[in-house]
Amino acid sequence: MTSKRAPDHDASDPGKDGPPGKPGPVSPPSAEPTRPAEPLPPKSDQQGPETVGPTGRATGVDQERVAQSGAYLTTAQGTRLHDTDHSLKAGARGPVLLQDHHLREKITHFDHERIPERVVHARGAAAHGVFRGYGTAGEVTRAAFLAKDVETPVFVRFSTVLGSRGSADTVRDTRGFATKFYTDEGTFDLVGNNIPVFFIQDAIKFPDIIHAGKPHPDREIPQAQSAHDTFWDFVSLHTEATHHTIWNMSDRGIPRSYRMMEGFGVHTFRLVDAAGGTTLVKFHWKPKLGVHSLVWEEAQLIGGMDPDFHRRDLCDAIESGAFPQWELGIQTFPDTPDQMFEGIDLLDPTKIVPEELAPVQPIGLMTLNANTKNYFAETEQVAFHPGHLVPGIDVTDDPLLAGRLFSYLDTQISRLGGPNFGQIPINRPHAPVNDMLRDGMHQTAVHTGVAPYRPNSLDGGCPFVAGSDTSAFAESPVTVPEASKAREAPASFADHFTQPRLFWLSLTPPEREHVIAAYAFELSKCYEQAVKERALKVLANIDPELCEQVARGLGLPAPVPTVPLVAPEPSPALSQLGRSWPVDGRVVGIVADASADLDGVRSACRAVSEAGMVPLVVAPAGGVLDAAGDPITVRRTFGTARSVEFDALVLAGVPEPGSDAFGARDAKAGAPARQGPDPRVVLLLTEAYRHGKALGGWNGADEFLGSLGIDTDGPGIALGEDGATVVGAVAAALAEHRSWDRFPPAV
Repeated sequence: MTSKRAPDHDASDPGKDGPPGKPGPVSPPSAEPTRPAEPLPPKSDQQGPETVGPTGRATGVDQERVAQSGAYLTTAQGTRLHDTDHSLKAGARGPVLLQDHHLREKITHFDHERIPERVVHARGAAAHGVFRGYGTAGEVTRAAFLAKDVETPVFVRFSTVLGSRGSADTVRDTRGFATKFYTDEGTFDLVGNNIPVFFIQDAIKFPDIIHAGKPHPDREIPQAQSAHDTFWDFVSLHTEATHHTIWNMSDRGIPRSYRMMEGFGVHTFRLVDAAGGTTLVKFHWKPKLGVHSLVWEEAQLIGGMDPDFHRRDLCDAIESGAFPQWELGIQTFPDTPDQMFEGIDLLDPTKIVPEELAPVQPIGLMTLNANTKNYFAETEQVAFHPGHLVPGIDVTDDPLLAGRLFSYLDTQISRLGGPNFGQIPINRPHAPVNDMLRDGMHQTAVHTGVAPYRPNSLDGGCPFVAGSDTSAFAESPVTVPEASKAREAPASFADHFTQPRLFWLSLTPPEREHVIAAYAFELSKCYEQAVKERALKVLANIDPELCEQVARGLGLPAPVPTVPLVAPEPSPALSQLGRSWPVDGRVVGIVADASADLDGVRSACRAVSEAGMVPLVVAPAGGVLDAAGDPITVRRTFGTARSVEFDALVLAGVPEPGSDAFGARDAKAGAPARQGPDPRVVLLLTEAYRHGKALGGWNGADEFLGSLGIDTDGPGIALGEDGATVVGAVAAALAEHRSWDRFPPAV
């Protein structure tokens, strides 16, 4: 289970301050404040970067002392200002004067507030946390932060790949999962994705796949998605992309939450133990809440209803005390000269090693427990780099990784204004820094000494090189085979279809249905017939049924395979279904009105909170229910609620139509208000039902659900005599995420 902060509200009064989105620490007055006062403190869930200097030395300074301070408005140099609403002019109606230094400073800084967004992974969300080592990695690595019970501060950034900073969170795309470990031996960055393989085998093709996936250069559309000709043109011609593409077309491409998403290091790394022995490994992040996804219609609706859905979910969970957790695990392989394992080339980033062949061994636990204070200073300026390594962790000769070791450093220099990006507070190491690097744009360290070179005597010989006995990093002395220079790939990289077929055969029928629908949707958005036909030829080499079903959706004939179809042993670990998971942080909507069983609503809210979930009361209008008694705060109205923001819905009876239930006010209501339930509640329930979500209710809810064509005896439907009982049954259904067997699959 995820760890929890003590609740800051009374669970017996579920209408007050339970869900996230609490006001700031001081309630503002209605009138503009005029009495000078210091800036207000941050909210309790927020944390800034650790206060270390640009050279990694702890300053001991309280975090509040590096934020803005003082009760009065000043210039950037600290001079107090008496006015910031009027430019300095030659008279009230005269021209603006060039000497207005405050105007120029304010406008100049505003003009430069934005920095170039990342070419990829521009859309991100991040949080602070801590990593605690289990000590189980001690046999294969001397990395000190993995030792038993060592706690290391971390900063994690999640992201989409293709979209701009202003794109939506729930697009079908790969997600970035980058973790910065501020270890005592230096910074270690594990820069991965939520998919364990990549589109390409060699970094020289990275510009090609990104150019193909980005919006068309002539129209700059479509944004943040791969459902267009250039993407499918590339991946159908460049079949090494087939494995990553089928992962992207699966439910993995539309995760329910960053908190419910696996992370992978993608590449094979080399660990070095205390005696110098080496082991090859792949890194895995396993979420404690399990791996869960949206359905495609839900993802599309959220893109319009709440394009910030994933970042809001992450922040709300942390603010609520439902701290997300992941176990870090490793698959280990002998470091043999050929760097192969069970016939799988470990240097090929388009291949996985099934967990049934090499189990993932847990080596530590990460907990995200604080939100950022400032998006730009932290989430936007954080700079990751696969070459940020610590003693005991080294790279391999993966040709994609080799290019990343150059590219990440190069792009940080461009984005962050020069070579000193490591001195930005969020990037500062927590280990001492004495690097002999000097000057450059945005140099904030004030270096001393006169000899930034080695060897020297003028600075007493400092800095000195370290030996292995003092935790120095040293590259593994790997033997490089004699070879001729060549632009080619090894023969073991040539199989592009066995593992995509393994992935397909490892999925359950509902997951296969989703893959078919995704391919059919994306390819139907292509204009060029040749692209569609070529993509079908690729699918035929994965599985004939997959190809046949997608071809039927496109109205095209299904081609025959051009390679022999292998019969790999399925890997159950590749499926997201079939297990039960904690329900921490799940959002349960409780639908009620003034005539509902309000005592039952209160008990339902308490039961939801006690289960670690978040109750949101949905009613015809805002404010409270039962104002004369024990008031219940309304969190959503029939006009503002939509099924996509809830994991489950519970009915406390049959609500009457709201006063705004007519189409001229709210198009979701359709025709003018009529007798019977509010049409927006009908939409809320039927939409959630077809998305496989749990539904429950009491106090006449059974007849209401039945009248909507919902099978009240079917899976994921919980009916009872009171709110607490119903919530218990709903929580049990939520442990499996969705009731996928509600709709029998065709494949």
